[in-house]
Amino acid sequence: QVQLVESGGGLVQAGGSLRLSCAASGGTFSSRATGWFRQAPGKEREFVATISAAGGTRYYVDSVKGRFTISRDNAKNTVYLQMTSLKPEDTAVYYCAARDAIVVATTRTMYDYWGQGTQVTVSS
Repeated sequence: QVQLVESGGGLVQAGGSLRLSCAASGGTFSSRATGWFRQAPGKEREFVATISAAGGTRYYVDSVKGRFTISRDNAKNTVYLQMTSLKPEDTAVYYCAARDAIVVATTRTMYDYWGQGTQVTVSS
C-alpha cells in the first residue's frame, strides 16, 4: 500500500509563498501520476494540479495557473507544490493524491491513494 504524508502548510499573508511537500512510501512512486487537491470549508474537494509519473506532463486548474508549480523528485519519492502570489481564496486543506497509472488525471475519483492533508491559510 502507498502512504502519502503532506507537509509545508501554514499561515501566510496574501502575496506570500509556500511550498508543500508530499512524501510517498510503500510503493513504486515513479510509476504513479500524482496530484494536489484542496478543500475549503463548506466546499467540495477540488483539483489543483497534477503531474505524470515521469514528470513530463502537468495540468493546473485555471485559478492557479501562473502562480502554482507542481514538480516531483522520483529519487526522493516526493512531489511538491510551489505556491506563490497566494490569495485568501487559496485557503483550504491541501491533499496529495497518487494513482495506479502513469498518466495524469484531474478528477478525484481517478486517484487511489490520499494523504491526510495540510492546512494552508492565507490572510488578507
